[in-house]
Amino acid sequence: MNLPERVIICEQGARDGIQTVPAFIPTERKIELIDALSDTGVPLIEAASFVSARALPQLRDAEEVMARIKRRPGTRYTVIVPNATGAYRALAAGADEMGVFLSASDTHNQHNVNMSTRDSITALAEVMDIAKDAGIPVYGAAGTIFGCPYEGDMPPERVAWVMEEVLNLGCYRVVLGDTTGMANPRQVEQLMSYLVDRFPETPISLHFHDNRGMGLANILAAMQVGISRFDSSVGGLGGSPTPGAMGNVCSEDLVHMLHELGVETGIDLDKLIACARLAGELTGKSLPGHVVKAGKRSELACAN
Repeated sequence: MNLPERVIICEQGARDGIQTVPAFIPTERKIELIDALSDTGVPLIEAASFVSARALPQLRDAEEVMARIKRRPGTRYTVIVPNATGAYRALAAGADEMGVFLSASDTHNQHNVNMSTRDSITALAEVMDIAKDAGIPVYGAAGTIFGCPYEGDMPPERVAWVMEEVLNLGCYRVVLGDTTGMANPRQVEQLMSYLVDRFPETPISLHFHDNRGMGLANILAAMQVGISRFDSSVGGLGGSPTPGAMGNVCSEDLVHMLHELGVETGIDLDKLIACARLAGELTGKSLPGHVVKAGKRSELACAN
C-alpha cells in the first residue's frame, strides 16, 4: 500500500462541527473545546466563521472565542470569511489564515449564497486584496466537488476550472469538499489522480462528509494517489442542512486508522478521544465516532 509517511489534519469541530447545533453553546465551553483540541497537537484548527450572526447564530461569538483561546505554538488557527466585512473582522481577531468558500455546482452555489459560481469568484477578489495587504494567507474551499444533490456528478474539467480560478485569485492551497457525502473511493482515486497530475505543486486538502459511511475509505483512496491533507471533526460533529446529511469524517477514528497504518499525524490520540467525549457533552448529542465507544485496537480486554 503506497501511503504518505505523514498526514496533516485540520480539525473542523469548532466551526463546521458545531455551526448547525441549534442550542447555543456558551462561549467559554467553545474555548474549552478549542484549547483541549490544541493540546492534542493538531496542526490546524478551523476555529471560527466570520459570517453574519443572522446566518449562523451559533458562531456569533467568533471575536470573543478568538481573543480568549490559548494559542499553542505549532498550531495554526484558521477562520472562514464570506466577504470583505468578514475579512476585516478576521484580521482584527488575529486569524492565522482565512478561508473563502464557494461551490463547484452553480445550482448549489445559488442555493447557498444566491449567486453563480463565477459571480462568487469575482466577489472574492476583494477579500483577497484585503488579505494580501495584511500579509495573511488565504485558502479556497470549494464544495460539491464529488457530486451535487441537485446536479449530480461534477465533471473533472469543472473541478479543475474552479481550482484554477481560486488559485488565480491568490489562494495558496485548496480544500475540496464532499459537501453531502456523495463520493466513493474509485471516484476519489480517479479525480485526485487527474487533479494531482494537473496541479502538481498545489497543496490539496480533502473535506469528506460521512453521509453514506465511506469517509475513511475515501481518505484511504486519496492517500494512495498522493493526497496527505484532510479535514475532520472531533466526534464526527457537523453536517450540512441538506436532508439526510450526517457529520464530517470523525477525527479520532481517522487518527486511529492512520496510526494503525503507521502514518504519523503528530496528534495525541488519547487526548483526542477525551476531546470527543467533551464534544458530546457540549452538544448534548450522541456522536457517531467509533473509537470513542469501542476503544483503541491496542486496548486488550482482561481475560479474568
